[in-house]
Amino acid sequence: MNVDECEGLTCSVAVTVKLISGKWKPVILYYLLDGKLRFNELQSRLSGITHRALTLQLRELERDGLVSRTIYPVIPPKVEYQLTDMGHSMKAIILAMYDWGLDYQKMQAKNTPFSKEV
Repeated sequence: MNVDECEGLTCSVAVTVKLISGKWKPVILYYLLDGKLRFNELQSRLSGITHRALTLQLRELERDGLVSRTIYPVIPPKVEYQLTDMGHSMKAIILAMYDWGLDYQKMQAKNTPFSKEV
């Protein structure tokens, strides 16, 4: 890996961060790894998210091709969200974030510096 290759807007790291930036996007992607979820199911899993924030984050994920939305013609309306193939391709990234966060929490609980070997 050559760090010098990562410059400005063409940097692949910047592209990835742009796609999943936002307080809730990585967590939404994490929950959708297990399959389809309805809006209220997602909202109940995301403690503290507002209806508006979830709507905006889902719209952006859909716009960027990571999440798809299926609307069923029933009353009351039923809408399901799921990962697209592109969204599923981020599985390793999302799970790595989960694992790193878990390790970080454990280190913080022990009140020791983070020094995991790579």
